[in-house]
Amino acid sequence: MNLKKRLTGVLCILAMLGAVIFGAMQTDRIEDVIPENVLPARPTIRLWYTDEAIGEYLSSVAFAYQEANDVRVLPVLTSGLEYLEAVNDASVEGQDFPDLFVVSNDSLEKAYLAGLAQEVDPEGSLLNPGNFPQAALDAVTYQGKKTAFPLYYETSALVYNQTYLAQAAAEMETDAKSLVPRTIEDILSFADSYNAPETVEAVFKWDVSDIFYNYFFAGNYISVGGPCGDEETQIDIYNEEAVIGLKAYQDLNQFFSIDAETSSYEAVVQDFLDGKLIFTVATTDILGRIAEAAAAGAFPYEYGTVPLPDVNGQVKAKGLSVTYALAVNGYGAQKELAVDFARFLVGQESQKMYERTGKLPARKQAVTDVPGADGFVEEYADSMPMPKLMSTANFWVWMEVAYTKIWQGENVSDILKSLSEQIMTQVTGSEFVEETYIEVPTVEEIQTEAMD
Repeated sequence: MNLKKRLTGVLCILAMLGAVIFGAMQTDRIEDVIPENVLPARPTIRLWYTDEAIGEYLSSVAFAYQEANDVRVLPVLTSGLEYLEAVNDASVEGQDFPDLFVVSNDSLEKAYLAGLAQEVDPEGSLLNPGNFPQAALDAVTYQGKKTAFPLYYETSALVYNQTYLAQAAAEMETDAKSLVPRTIEDILSFADSYNAPETVEAVFKWDVSDIFYNYFFAGNYISVGGPCGDEETQIDIYNEEAVIGLKAYQDLNQFFSIDAETSSYEAVVQDFLDGKLIFTVATTDILGRIAEAAAAGAFPYEYGTVPLPDVNGQVKAKGLSVTYALAVNGYGAQKELAVDFARFLVGQESQKMYERTGKLPARKQAVTDVPGADGFVEEYADSMPMPKLMSTANFWVWMEVAYTKIWQGENVSDILKSLSEQIMTQVTGSEFVEETYIEVPTVEEIQTEAMD
């Protein structure tokens, strides 16, 4: 996932959403082909989306729905640039605007406050823990209201080469399952005792330049908006546990020597596919890439996925997630039909989603038979949804810069303290200074605390 590009887009949206724009704009929209036998007299709802990969799937679901309900559904591929502004402008103009649209959860505050998203399923008949993990429900919740239906998600997990672990287990006279790491310390211990074959270039390698793959080191102890990412009063960035987690992150540079300036997710994934790595951190796209490589005979290995490893027994991991959801347009004239179609799409039809799109659906019952998905499913359930707060959007740019500085050796406490003061100053509107300085613990102190 290219988080830098997403964040740049979000910042552009924020710059323009300070006031609702009423001027006309041109959008690049491509309407999917609708069967000729669909009668124009039928009620019509429009569904906008920006990811071309889900277009064919949406068209097939739209066709199934309209055949069963005599309702015309028009999926419309729309440019992702200034997406919410395009939704807003079309809605205000009242011409060919969407009745519902796919939106990432971090944009739901903007959408809701602009009237582009409304509360859905207030009774919780569908949006409940029996159907969706808590992370999905938190992702679509704004100020206590469910403002969209979770459709699919992106998160990261630890991916490992099961074939290599089995070979190592045989040499160590143990079982391969015991070698699957639960902590970063387990990975380091394995690296110390592993007799790697010539094909293996590194035990553990991941993209250290992208916050999406690094956040888990301190993610369990950093809060930006609370569980639902919508409360300015719940911001906690500078604390002892976060400092410990990022110190452990920094110390890994001594073992794995990855250059942040040249680090690349694409290169890391290719190294894993080529059998050069034992462990890596990847997003859900790797499942399809492994399947494709295996089918072509280019990946002759078994593999597995597990949740992101804790730092140690004391410092727990928590990764980021982005949930892509269906928002019902508050300006729409077909709100009831839009809600009904959204429930249809994220309900029984979601079972077909991964096969048709390569996207992991948010609904629990829809991912039971996806090969290799276990680690991602488990990680997503306990992940931190991208916050919705418009007032903290700069946090992700600044946090990525902070991680890079920490990886390159700068003082962890100084960097995290400065980041906290930047964000709190921005949120409160007045200069904020952290009153207490947290000393960076030594490796020995971290290990002692973990044992205790």
